[in-house]
Formats: sequence, C-alpha cells, structure tokens
Amino acid sequence: MPDHLSKPGRSRVMAAIRSKNTKPELMLRQALRTSGATGYRIHLASLPGKPDIAYTRWRLAIFVDGVFWHGHPDHFKPELASEYWRDKIARNQERDRSNDAALTAAGWTVLRIWDMQVKDDLAGVTRTVSDALRALGRPDLRQ
Repeated sequence: MPDHLSKPGRSRVMAAIRSKNTKPELMLRQALRTSGATGYRIHLASLPGKPDIAYTRWRLAIFVDGVFWHGHPDHFKPELASEYWRDKIARNQERDRSNDAALTAAGWTVLRIWDMQVKDDLAGVTRTVSDALRALGRPDLRQ
C-alpha cells in the first residue's frame, strides 16, 4: 500500500488535494492582474512558508489558507475530528504562526486570507491587497 494511504483518515481523495495553484489562488491572482497589482512572485521558496503570492519589492507576503487545513473555527471542529486530524491541523496552525513571525521579523507584512473569502468576496479581498500595497508605498494601482 502506498505510504500516503497508510495514515489514518487518509484517502486518495485527500491525497489529491492541491497545496498550491488552488482555484482560490488562481482567482485572486487573476483579479490582482486585472486591478494592475502585477509584479508578484508565487510560492517563493526562499521565504518562510513559501507564500502563495509575494510582492518582494514591497515585502508583502500573502497566504490563501484553506478553511479545513488551517483550522477555521467554522469549518474544522476539533471535538469531532480524530486525534490524527486534530494533531495535523494544530501543527499546520503552529507552522503558520512560526512563518508569520519569521516573515514579520524580516520586515515583511503578512496577509492571511481564507479561501472562502476569495470565493465569497473577490473584489473585497483584491481591495485589501491593493490597500496593503498602497500603504507599503506602491502608488500605481487602479482604483
């Protein structure tokens, strides 16, 4: 049996979940391009956590977090989950906090956006990113 199926609670479906270039990430990147907020790098391995979107000149790191995988309180209920999933989500959350702290210590601004926010309010999320870029000194964005 392949290793990824031998873990409790794992299935082929769960193993096939993308960790990058998810639909919400692609939606946000397209909206950012349309709004004129170009010039970002994606999944920059030299940064803690490999942000989904990174504006290196303005030191803005953006993560689009899945509500289940990162433990959104409305979508992940630890009391209903097995020990395996409680531990896994707790490790993900701890890693998120550690990466945020490392980026902040290095002078980066970090935005964490839930994937459902992108799906539900793409214009609002795009505006949040544009506002952050303007606050960091990038003036050339469309209103």
